[in-house]
Amino acid sequence: MRAVRLLAILVLVVSALACTRGSTSRRPPIHPNPNMDRQPKLLAQAESTFFYDGAAMRQPVDGTVARGKLREDEALYLGTEAGAPVSTAPVPTSETLLARGEERYEIYCTPCHGSRGNGKGIVATRGSIPAADLHLDRIVQLSDGQIFQTISNGVGLMPSLGARLPVEDRWAIVAHVRELQNR
Repeated sequence: MRAVRLLAILVLVVSALACTRGSTSRRPPIHPNPNMDRQPKLLAQAESTFFYDGAAMRQPVDGTVARGKLREDEALYLGTEAGAPVSTAPVPTSETLLARGEERYEIYCTPCHGSRGNGKGIVATRGSIPAADLHLDRIVQLSDGQIFQTISNGVGLMPSLGARLPVEDRWAIVAHVRELQNR
């Protein structure tokens, strides 16, 4: 009888304590490992005596690629497939692509190649710097990948435009050049 009474009191005490779980308290919580709550840290662009250069921010490791910036599509980013230039552009030709290509061509290519692509731009005529006529058979026979690589890397006196033009704009210019050649 006494054991039953003790068990009933124990159950009552445990259930009473269980009901207080989640209630607010003015005392701080018990932390078995408070190190995670109180960590020394450095703010961005703050000074630090820990590092030799005195800066708290660290430079990314060489070769680090930001999320979403990995250029896996060789045809799109290099104009090649298995090391050989692609024959046709890996982007679909549309009216917006052609309009963008014409706009970028007028900015970057017209000074040398002329608005018709005949190689008689203002730099070629007044500066006596020869520019290729885009209607020549040897240029018409180039694949889209070769034209993309020429725009990206430059050739002869033509400078590299790879750093100035995003990949999509270079393919747009290729589409516009093909449009000029078909006129």
